[in-house]
Amino acid sequence: MFVGSAQAAQLMGVSVRRICQLLSGGRIQGAFKVGRSWIIPLVEGMPQVSEGTRGPKARWRRKKPSPVTIIHVNQQTIRQNQKQEKPAPVISVKQGQNNTYGHEVEIKGPCRVVYRRDNPKPCGARVWIETLFGVEVFTQNLE
Repeated sequence: MFVGSAQAAQLMGVSVRRICQLLSGGRIQGAFKVGRSWIIPLVEGMPQVSEGTRGPKARWRRKKPSPVTIIHVNQQTIRQNQKQEKPAPVISVKQGQNNTYGHEVEIKGPCRVVYRRDNPKPCGARVWIETLFGVEVFTQNLE
């Protein structure tokens, strides 16, 4: 992902002028100029700034990330639903400390699917969906 100098300044918690100084000194790695604008690549959400030769170490202020919403399907509930007349919700949506269960989920923005065979979630899930955007959970009314 690429950003301009104003967005990079906002991410790092410094002024736009400081970003211009870093760019003119060649300290922001991978940055290049297109016309009159600078294009700055992001690595893990932040511009990569090489260390200076003088002064204290840089401590760029990074904003606290918004909580990630994690969505996964409970296999055990799917197996139990085969024996029951009224199926229980099988999709679990975890937002912070809250768990919501449903039959259907709509994600209101980009997301990613994660598979971690050797590092499952505390609930045992090895495959899940992560998103920073809103999620709407629906349940079926089987009457």
